[in-house]
Amino acid sequence: MNENDIAREIVDASLQLHRQFGPGLFESVYEAVLEHELQDRGLSTLSQVPIPVSYKGHDFDAGFRADLIVEDKVIVEIKSLEVIQRVHKKQLLTYLRLADKRLGLLINFGCAMLRDGISRIVNRLEER
Repeated sequence: MNENDIAREIVDASLQLHRQFGPGLFESVYEAVLEHELQDRGLSTLSQVPIPVSYKGHDFDAGFRADLIVEDKVIVEIKSLEVIQRVHKKQLLTYLRLADKRLGLLINFGCAMLRDGISRIVNRLEER
């Protein structure tokens, strides 16, 4: 599966969860349920993955954590907010660069319509 195929599965699973629960739950609840749903679909997932900052050959644990990494290719950052700020998208782009991943999805379950809360963030992703 390439990044785009994985992203389609993540979006479909997220839409299913949002139809079931709607907005208003904690981010940690959406994260746990989304991880379970993706695993049920046969996708490998890791949650709360530390993302170190490397500088001059040294790694620093600066407290960055990816909510989910799916199939070791796509980072998913989950929010449950009324409004996403630009800084949230920049945060995900930083995670992509530090982890050397090409695609990230910022999913805000706080939206009334989840399609309005999904942002695709790319870091040198080649379209196939």
